[in-house]
Amino acid sequence: MEQPLDEKDLERKLKKEHKAKEKEEKKLRAKQKEAARLQAQAASDGARKSEKKQKKKGAIDGNPEDFVDPDTPTGQKKLLASQMAKQYSPSAVEKSWYTWWESSQYFVADAASSKPPFVIVLPPPNVTGALHIGHAITVAIEDSMIRWRRMSGYNALWVPGMDHAGIGTQVVVERKLMRERKLSRHDLGRDKFLSEVNNWKDQYGGTILRQLRTLGASLDWSRECFTMDSQRSKAVTEAFVKLYKEGLIYRDIRIGHWDCTLCTAVSDIEVDYLELKEETLLVVPGYKNPVQFGVLISFAYPLEEGLGEIIVATTRIETIFGDTAIAVHSQDERYKHLHGKYAIHPFNGRKLEIICDDELVKTNFGTGAVKITPAHDTEDFKAGKRHNLDFINIFTDDGNINENGGSQFEGMPRFTARAAVIDALKAKGLYRGMKNNEMKLGRCSRTNDIVEPMIKPQWFVNCNTMAKAALDAVKSKEIEIIPPQYEQDWYRWLENIRDWCISRQLWWGHRVPAWYVTLEDDEEKDMGSYIDHWIIARNENDAILEAEERYPGKKYQLDQDPDVLDTWFSSSLFPLSIFGWPDDTADLSTFYPTSVLETGLDILFFWVARMVMLGILLGGDVPFQKIYLHPIIRDAHGRKMSKSLGNVIDPIDVINGITLEGLQKKLEQGTQTR
Repeated sequence: MEQPLDEKDLERKLKKEHKAKEKEEKKLRAKQKEAARLQAQAASDGARKSEKKQKKKGAIDGNPEDFVDPDTPTGQKKLLASQMAKQYSPSAVEKSWYTWWESSQYFVADAASSKPPFVIVLPPPNVTGALHIGHAITVAIEDSMIRWRRMSGYNALWVPGMDHAGIGTQVVVERKLMRERKLSRHDLGRDKFLSEVNNWKDQYGGTILRQLRTLGASLDWSRECFTMDSQRSKAVTEAFVKLYKEGLIYRDIRIGHWDCTLCTAVSDIEVDYLELKEETLLVVPGYKNPVQFGVLISFAYPLEEGLGEIIVATTRIETIFGDTAIAVHSQDERYKHLHGKYAIHPFNGRKLEIICDDELVKTNFGTGAVKITPAHDTEDFKAGKRHNLDFINIFTDDGNINENGGSQFEGMPRFTARAAVIDALKAKGLYRGMKNNEMKLGRCSRTNDIVEPMIKPQWFVNCNTMAKAALDAVKSKEIEIIPPQYEQDWYRWLENIRDWCISRQLWWGHRVPAWYVTLEDDEEKDMGSYIDHWIIARNENDAILEAEERYPGKKYQLDQDPDVLDTWFSSSLFPLSIFGWPDDTADLSTFYPTSVLETGLDILFFWVARMVMLGILLGGDVPFQKIYLHPIIRDAHGRKMSKSLGNVIDPIDVINGITLEGLQKKLEQGTQTR
């Protein structure tokens, strides 16, 4: 039986129970407090998220109640809003700044300034269309350079300009005329056609200038120029006359790339090469059906004196009408008994001598016997010169067989004639078969036509002396190439340079300053029949004076060469002509030579090297001290930006944005002009 607690023990027990109860109540209050805290925190987090979401929504909506972009009068300093916008908007932030910079003449350089000059020439964009992001990288790099130097206390000058782009612009305008009005340039005539081209230039030239301003390019617009304005035209004429008088420009009949669609010679830079591994059918302008390439066709030439036949192989059977000899290797035992003998042409009866040419013939290629067509193949042209062979042109300028094809083939388009010749050889029992053949096929980048090797009388520049000067300038570090690995490319090209064909059979461009004198008693009346009848002069009046002095008392007719000069000829003078050369101007003495030439590495030879050559010769100094080459922006397939490919992106669309539908429409419009 439990003993009753005394008074003290009972008091202690009650106190202990009371403390336990207080402890439990304290724990309960703590739990309630923590629960309340967590609930309050959750509510607070929700409020903050809601507030953040509202802020974001307000930013998207522009929150016009908070941000108002004040209108700034054109040319005045931009008026700033009292409240900053919730997000960056290029159209709002950038507008007004450029017109103020320009009106304040912040980009204008002073030829009388005592500050050290720092000069860049913007590579003149072609007027064939709008700029793309390939141009934008040039603008971004050069603008960074020029602004840094300007802020560093230099007399910084960045010169803007545009290039007339002879072939490219003429192609675009011709296609536009045919598409919209079903007219060719010949339907309009030269003067009216050039008026159409000038209209095109004004439209797209203005687009380019607006794009450059939108990009924020800090160019000195007071010195803006165009490769065909009066001052630049004066420079081109002066350069041609000066080079001719120094014996560096001459006229000759040479073989070169010919575009049968454009009816003009084209330069190497306008030719793209396809690597064919086997028989390939390609679409060619002007032909309904694809044309066969990548095959080697064998046929037999009958031999005189009953000696049998000799089999040759060719990738261009249609050139048979221009064959003037057959070459074999001197050590080829198969043909030693035929040296000096003759084959008979199956279509016109012409006798073709069998000659030895160890430079041309490879005994292990084809049949070891090579048909030689000196007027339509680069290597055959050289062989024709070595052996004094006849040069027979078999094509009209637009690529049809001429009278040298005989009545059976005359007038046929060249690739139609290709199939017709094969059929005719089969009918004569001379066809010997066809096999796949790896080959390089040249196509004009402007028209996609297959370029045809053709001999034509053209104007050429002898580059040997100028090329050596350009080589020495880099070797001596008078000019620095960045990155330096491209120095080897520079050496390789200039050490193997060929004379430069500078005439083009176009209408848009600088007219060749050459006049031909046709004397009344000349037997041949065609222009260019006599090489010594050409007069090079700055204008027609000077040409007349020289003609009267050269042919006193004789009756004559004076006609200017209808050809124009290669676009690269005028653009190669750009570092000189933009400062007023050939006149002795303050700009020329202050700003030439320029400081840096910054451009894409793809035109190192076609433009940069030629600027150096002509700059040293005509300007007396290198045109720039550094050559900075940037890489080329390409698409996902590694291709350059090109309107014809539809892979160009307008930098203004990158800045302001564009819908997918808008981009598609713009690309479609662009490809229609190519």
